[in-house]
Amino acid sequence: MRVLIAEDDPGVQRFVAKGLKEQAYAVDTVVTGPEALEQAEINSYDVIILDVMLPGLNGFEVCRRLREAGLKIPVLMLTARDAVEDRIAGLDHGADDYLTKPFEFRELLARLRALLRRPSELKPAQLSVANLTLDTAAQVATRGDRRISLTHKEYALLEYLVRNTGRIIGRAEIAEHVWDEHFDPFSNLIEVYVNRLRRKIDAPKETPLLHTKRGAGYMLGISEESASSEPSAQQQSRTKSKSPGKKCDV
Repeated sequence: MRVLIAEDDPGVQRFVAKGLKEQAYAVDTVVTGPEALEQAEINSYDVIILDVMLPGLNGFEVCRRLREAGLKIPVLMLTARDAVEDRIAGLDHGADDYLTKPFEFRELLARLRALLRRPSELKPAQLSVANLTLDTAAQVATRGDRRISLTHKEYALLEYLVRNTGRIIGRAEIAEHVWDEHFDPFSNLIEVYVNRLRRKIDAPKETPLLHTKRGAGYMLGISEESASSEPSAQQQSRTKSKSPGKKCDV
């Protein structure tokens, strides 16, 4: 998941950015309101963390302009002001949630997870594809009874694929949501991570879940080829019943 942090306090910005990166988020940072608007217009973010007291344009105005431009990116506003009027103003300008400084980082994470579950259809904290399961709160992946060891970036890539199960996702979209603005589009980093991920989630004798669609991108799910190649239990039963046994001469 890719996050934009608009915060002019260097200490708060570093603290939040470092913590989110350790939780497998791709993070971009800006310090002014106009920069926040510009980045939100040219990049695809999954959520924006927006401080109220930004130079250039305050957070209320940035949020209002985002909504006027038709951008429905979830916005979590940060403020040192705890007045009810400020919280109401933020929500009325289009913010989705509000967090008062100082705050516990665990609460920030929980609020981000809640915001990421809101779009279109409500998605649970536990995501599943076939027998592959992701616990988004603990950032743990399992396939059947097997726990899968993943790096932060591998987990981020897998979660994005799971959230888009059955849909072909191109390199550009993966780069926008899993990597930050420093990603080199000419590198083969995405292919490297996809291959690593495939080796980890698709063990021998398991139904392949991660598929490469040449010239288009990648898809997570059970492909039609995999589904049709696996004999059903009824077919296997018929095969066994037809197998020849030993003849007994009477």
